[in-house]
Amino acid sequence: MEFNFEEIRCYNNEEVHVVLERLIEEKQFMKVLSTIYPLLPKELIKQRLLIYESNYAFQKEMVYPFLQYLEANMTKGIDLNGINKIDTTKSYLYISNHRDIILDSAFLCGKFIEKNMDTVEIAIGDNLLIYPWIEDLVRVNKSFIVKRGLSARQILESSQRLSAYIAHTIIDKNQSIWIAQREGRAKDANDRTQESLLKMFNMNGDGSFIENLSRLNICPISISYEYDPCDFLKAKEMQQKRDESCYKKDPKDDLINMQTGVMGYKGKVVYEITGDIEKDLNMIALESNNRNEQISLVAELIDKRIHSNYTVFANNKIAYDLLKNTKHFSSEYSTIDKLNFEKYLSLQIAKIDLADKDENFLMKKLLEMYANPLINKLSTSTTYFEEGE
Repeated sequence: MEFNFEEIRCYNNEEVHVVLERLIEEKQFMKVLSTIYPLLPKELIKQRLLIYESNYAFQKEMVYPFLQYLEANMTKGIDLNGINKIDTTKSYLYISNHRDIILDSAFLCGKFIEKNMDTVEIAIGDNLLIYPWIEDLVRVNKSFIVKRGLSARQILESSQRLSAYIAHTIIDKNQSIWIAQREGRAKDANDRTQESLLKMFNMNGDGSFIENLSRLNICPISISYEYDPCDFLKAKEMQQKRDESCYKKDPKDDLINMQTGVMGYKGKVVYEITGDIEKDLNMIALESNNRNEQISLVAELIDKRIHSNYTVFANNKIAYDLLKNTKHFSSEYSTIDKLNFEKYLSLQIAKIDLADKDENFLMKKLLEMYANPLINKLSTSTTYFEEGE
């Protein structure tokens, strides 16, 4: 079946100049750039934008310097580990846990640029494209669109097209892709791969489920943030969902989350490339020939790769002990560490503007966010307690 990708694909290099010409006429877009680069006059920014003739040039010369600023001022540093586990001449379908709307994929691309590697195409939900200029910006930044909020029939058609686009990008274009393991961020940091995502990957291909996935070179990536700047916003949303049966997030909330995530302090950030899962897929094929069992086993495999490769910070250990009322990790952090983290949590709760603020509930949710990566890592290893971090 032939699919038309025009509506969802990222812009190609031949379109970059025209799109940037369109973007420089957008007042909101220019206001954002003037905020990011306050020392550059608007006219100079416009001139610079019009010299780019490819997505990569735009990313390297316009986006990457801002990522460097964020790394220097909003983090303790960003590590990318595991490059030795991939073949940099091949294209991969990178699947990762999802913490930050923008930065999960942006920081990864920034680190690839530093290593003189090509950047990835990025899956982004159309719910985030609040203004037309945002769609232009993300598509020129090598993002492709995932349609949300569709009817059952539309979901099937959209999933088939998306599956075909992913296969076309990986196999025909030899271009890597980044996609989150689930729709939207895991608010409680309890990262799990949605089986529906794996079923979507399988829609394009003439082979078995395992064969169709194998040709995509699936490579899980584990992302760890020491601090999540949006933690208080996620906790707030969880209370709203608990208290309001018909609660629906306003599109402006996504903008607030994007801005808070980008400009908030993140502490240390670590990306761990875990290598492709082809050998594991072959083992699953030998273990079971039942497609539903295979889907569950692949989801568990990706989860285990992500969970076992988390970087565990002192915050995670403190949150674990506070949540479970234990002193299991108390020898691995200081009293000052604990006091500082408790103060941090109190300050985050103070930012939450709810009329009926349930502070006990909110504190529990914040602790779960920081404890869950450690809890999940512990579940993958029987030796972790002995080895420590």
